[in-house]
Amino acid sequence: MSRARSRIAGIVSVFGELLITAGVVLGLFVVYSLWWTNVLAERESSRQGNEIRDNWADNRGPGDLDVKGGIGFLHVPAMKNGEVLVKKGTDAKHLNDGTAGYYTKPIKSALPADAKGNFTLAAHRDGHGAKFHNIHKMKVGDPIVFETRDSWYVYKVYKTLPKTSKFNVDVLQPVPKESGKTKPGRYITLTTCTPVFTSDFRYIVWGELVREDKVDKDRTRPAELR
Repeated sequence: MSRARSRIAGIVSVFGELLITAGVVLGLFVVYSLWWTNVLAERESSRQGNEIRDNWADNRGPGDLDVKGGIGFLHVPAMKNGEVLVKKGTDAKHLNDGTAGYYTKPIKSALPADAKGNFTLAAHRDGHGAKFHNIHKMKVGDPIVFETRDSWYVYKVYKTLPKTSKFNVDVLQPVPKESGKTKPGRYITLTTCTPVFTSDFRYIVWGELVREDKVDKDRTRPAELR
């Protein structure tokens, strides 16, 4: 083999090794992003959730108005995501704990106990707990239940929007007209990124309150969660 061919073979060999190394690094990053961050987020959200429930058991905190550490738990059977602690704010530093957050901007969310308004929530679809990963499985008529210290708020899905601009803030309006509503009511809006593994667009689910049940001494779950 000539010296030139030997040099080319050496370059190709080094380039191949670099590609393999890059592939390994990329694979490790994917594992970290889509698996390990979920593990860490589940641990942290469980810790925070247990703390909230301990406070409730000791009758601490002002019930429906308690926003310190978390206001309650979201239950969505269609997503099969267990209970999701909901806290104030939708910045990454909040959602990365494996929780959902209610919007404080650009349009401030109502809270479930409010007489009128739109309870607007966001959570990750992939990584960091991926609490809204299965949002695409939600259908019209599916229940969405929000649990506070004192009440169960039962909503029913009435409209979904599989794809909209991430800059579309109208979906968060107190009266979400894009969902077909024209009058004030008690609504809930779930938002997350779409398509899966991207943040290019937003997936939206709208629900409307159908009833409010007071929590009994045994914290008996509403029929929608049994």
